Amino acid sequence: MEMITPSKNYDSLISDVMKTIPSIYAAAILEENNKIIFSTNNWDISNDSENVCSNWDAKKATSLLVSGIKYTIIQHEIDSLVATSLKGEGHIIGVKDDERKIIAYVEPNGDIKGAIVELSRILRAMSSKEPYFNSEAKLSQRFSEPKKGADVLPNQELKTEIESFLNWIKDPNGLLGYVNFYLKNDNQQVIAELAKLYSELTKILQV
Repeated sequence: MEMITPSKNYDSLISDVMKTIPSIYAAAILEENNKIIFSTNNWDISNDSENVCSNWDAKKATSLLVSGIKYTIIQHEIDSLVATSLKGEGHIIGVKDDERKIIAYVEPNGDIKGAIVELSRILRAMSSKEPYFNSEAKLSQRFSEPKKGADVLPNQELKTEIESFLNWIKDPNGLLGYVNFYLKNDNQQVIAELAKLYSELTKILQV
């Protein structure tokens, strides 16, 4: 892989990615202290970049606000971020390492996974360190399985977790919003996983 030096033209790098994934409509590159060092001419996130970055770092953040539009976070990892407008106004995605962040806007019916793969490829090429982003990883689930050997939560904490889960189910911007979004976009992979989850849940509850 070619090592990209700081003097390399960021414009040409992002342009190449946008040609590969045309649904990437705009992008910005940030470095130390979240300073924007490059942005495509059609996007100014100077007023929103701090909000995006702080919510990315906040473990319990559930949404972003960019240009007055609310994007609900559906993937929230240390090195990748996906947030989508449940009203169909597109997606905000991001990849980062210890040196840089790349934040992009993807059109409503765009290739989110392909965009993450291509942007993280550019990010790895720019970095002098070993990458830790797994471009083949599936979009993370909101609730992951507990690690082996993990401590069992006290009853009160378990109750609090279940209550939070129930609130998330009832929230129009929570589970209901996610399910409607994937049904509307006919995402067969996610729909199949949801069907499996529903089957398992009915078994657990014996209904």
